[in-house]
Amino acid sequence: MADLEQDAAELLQRLVRFRTVNPPGDERACQEHLAGILGDAGFEVELLGRTEERPNLVARLRGAADGPRLVLLSHVDTVLAEPDDWRLDPWSGDVVAGELWGRGSQDMKSQTAAEVMAAVSLAREGWRPARGELIVVATADEETGGTEGAVWLCSEHPDRVRCDYVINEGAGTVIPFDGAAVYGVCVAEKGVFRFTITTRGAAGHASMPGVGDNALLKMAPLLQAMAERRPGLDVTDAPRSLLHALELDGDGDPAAALDALRERDPTLAGFVEPMLSVTLAPTVISASEKINVLPSHARLQVDCRVPPGHGEETALRRIREVLGGDGSYEIEFHEKVVGNGSRLDSPLMDAIEHWVQRVDPGARVVPTMLPAFTDSRTFRDAFPDVVAYGFFPQRQKNLYEAWPLMHGKDERIDVRDVGFAASCYRDVCKELLG
Repeated sequence: MADLEQDAAELLQRLVRFRTVNPPGDERACQEHLAGILGDAGFEVELLGRTEERPNLVARLRGAADGPRLVLLSHVDTVLAEPDDWRLDPWSGDVVAGELWGRGSQDMKSQTAAEVMAAVSLAREGWRPARGELIVVATADEETGGTEGAVWLCSEHPDRVRCDYVINEGAGTVIPFDGAAVYGVCVAEKGVFRFTITTRGAAGHASMPGVGDNALLKMAPLLQAMAERRPGLDVTDAPRSLLHALELDGDGDPAAALDALRERDPTLAGFVEPMLSVTLAPTVISASEKINVLPSHARLQVDCRVPPGHGEETALRRIREVLGGDGSYEIEFHEKVVGNGSRLDSPLMDAIEHWVQRVDPGARVVPTMLPAFTDSRTFRDAFPDVVAYGFFPQRQKNLYEAWPLMHGKDERIDVRDVGFAASCYRDVCKELLG
């Protein structure tokens, strides 16, 4: 499949060169380029957006008979890149020593290129689904929540993207474990329950700190608590199945399994631990506006992620467990989004496993959970029966090498992995749709 790899890499180069940093996004030129490629291959293509500048792409290849609808999903907006921090121009798309450089080369224009070229190569060969439909969806605005992208698309045009299966971002980069390759499939994503902690005191002149009541100092024990304590476990299906697949759940105790994983592979344990519980990450603190005034109140913003299916009640219980409930602080939630997931057993999971067995005999496929969120969450909310997985297979770089590059400097991908992923999507499409 050398031609497929070359075509996918060349498309990725072109996509990287579209500056779709969000905000403002400005994805139209990029989407029009994709629309032209898909339209020429025989897809029915629509550009749909709340504004002219930020359309979403929906391209459809209809089958000969009714059947499942498979969406190959990606987004074309990216986060910011600071050119002075990079060794190469972040929008160059240059290939150096077999690696393609640029913002979006990992997150996630590489998957856009692989999905589009997989679909286009099939269509150019005359393939059509024997049943169902193949739908390529490239959204705008994922990096800032999807209001202009998947959220808008699923709300305003649900029939255009209604589907049974979704392949999106979230996992797939090979995980080395016990000398073997492990490929993760993201089946669930945590929810977001961000909140602000407020402590109160009394203002005073900073030259006499013992006279006032400094609210900022009252934050110190709360920060210390978050540094030293961990919430109890709230284990859901995905990480439980992951521990089982790694043969770490012999006694059925997730805490013991995590301890065993820490001993065997502390790096992997660092990725698995957030899947098992609520996490609390203090990120922004503010107090007095003047250096010579003791603050009467202090505020601390905390990024809180909660296992799928759990809501505010679980979040609050675990927060109190860590911080205590002595009334020395106030909590206000300002973002409350419950995480969700898809069932672990499905024809889509079977197709992914079959492909991995063919291309990497002896490798294992395991379910994983993403501590962050993607457009998959929006599709699951809109279509409750959909099976949405994150899977972009890479094996030239492992998870520990690829993960720091996403949203980081010097983002790049081995061009062989772009072709590797494209070949996966071709095979999965044919197995699911005939």
